[in-house]
Amino acid sequence: MKHPRCLFLIWIVFCAVSCFSGEKAAEQGSSSAEDTNAQMEPVPYSEVRIEEFPFAVQCWTFRKFSFLETLDKVQKLEIPYLEAYPGQIIDRSNPRIKMDHHLNPEERKNIKRALREHGITLVSYGVVNFKNSEESMKEVFEFAKEMGIRTIVTEPQFDDFSLLEMMVQKYNIKVAIHNHPPPSKYARPETVKEHVQGLDERIGACADTGHWMRTGVEPVKALRMLQGRIINVHLKDLNEFGDKEAYDVPFGQGEAQIKNILAELSLQNYSGVLAIEHENPEEVNNPSPSIEKGIQYVNSITYFKGYEEILAQSSGRYSKHGWNHYGPGYFVLDAKTGVLKSQGGMGLFWYSQKQYQDFILELDFKCARKDTNSGIFLRVPDMLVSNSYIYHSFEIQIYDAGKDIHKTGAVYDAEAPTKDAFKETGEWNHFKIIFQGERIQVELNGENILDWTAEPRGKVRDFSDKGYIGLQNHDSRSPVYFRNIFIKEIS
Repeated sequence: MKHPRCLFLIWIVFCAVSCFSGEKAAEQGSSSAEDTNAQMEPVPYSEVRIEEFPFAVQCWTFRKFSFLETLDKVQKLEIPYLEAYPGQIIDRSNPRIKMDHHLNPEERKNIKRALREHGITLVSYGVVNFKNSEESMKEVFEFAKEMGIRTIVTEPQFDDFSLLEMMVQKYNIKVAIHNHPPPSKYARPETVKEHVQGLDERIGACADTGHWMRTGVEPVKALRMLQGRIINVHLKDLNEFGDKEAYDVPFGQGEAQIKNILAELSLQNYSGVLAIEHENPEEVNNPSPSIEKGIQYVNSITYFKGYEEILAQSSGRYSKHGWNHYGPGYFVLDAKTGVLKSQGGMGLFWYSQKQYQDFILELDFKCARKDTNSGIFLRVPDMLVSNSYIYHSFEIQIYDAGKDIHKTGAVYDAEAPTKDAFKETGEWNHFKIIFQGERIQVELNGENILDWTAEPRGKVRDFSDKGYIGLQNHDSRSPVYFRNIFIKEIS
């Protein structure tokens, strides 16, 4: 037996070491947060046109209720997507059965039927953990596959992701690394980035903006750090920044800078859902009113509310699906960025899925040279089999070197723009074109440059009350670029 004085000295040394280690850990944690929040090149978020992102509900929001009760509440909120978590009671009449990947075939069948009846799609599942073994992972991935789940949210306790990557490739199901606050391993975005770097792009981050705030990490800067790797988002707004005890408030009423977060996600062409996970303990029995307020705020700042992106993406990749090309030349599409580049000419890249009558068309374009020549065709009346479309549809001109009715913003060969509003060659421009009835309005980079009652004029002999949208490629020496092509039908 040790002498009491000796034990006392050992205890003092132990306390001193523990205190020192705690201070060092705190310093390192603070340093990591400072690294994340380090000065970055400022982004003019106020100028970003925020895209419309689909909402989902993380079932933890309704953790005081059963899964079936959650479906009723989510349906009333008119939110079509859901993220389940392991451990929620399925039905109060049988509390033994809980949502997780161990459910038997009959229980899974009942859940899928309930989802269909409510018009809700289960898109993700987590936070769920598994061992670094094929047997453990397979059970979760097989469950996700059967339930139609596209993303598994997890916080792996292992560092070797090679087996995880193999499962992602085998099942084509994404994995999103979640960030609970310290002492969670992935509390800071640097750690997530380090673990996923170089791996299959379907392995990335589940960006929980609230937990970043509790950790002292600015959500916008964390998102920028993880650009290209944002798989899923748990969107939260907290009443305070840097406080572990901060609580959830409706979007727009806290310190998260929700508008900048959505602007950054728009710039990154984020293609996932915004999972609402409202955790305010004071509202655990009725979080719906705060959720509704938050959605109203998001809708109020969403520029492209009600628009359709007609050069669309799926699973984070853009494609030309629904588009055809007529005539010489073609357009090259960057599947990651959604940027189209014209090659050769003269031809027309047209959206064949639908004819539009009255609409607002918005897109970005960029010219390789001042004499780049292109245009946007409106209401092309028929399927393209000849060049006759140029006589029966209007073209909004792109040609900075042109004059009058042949200059950027003109209705080609018919009506000149009232002013020059195009940017320097090589910079992105934004067109907003409204065609309603016989009235054509053109806005370039926020300035109204044309308002004209359409009539047959110049090359146009007649025009239809509805038709296709087309983008022109003109020649091989001066390409034009397009991106962010959105359209909204109006009545």
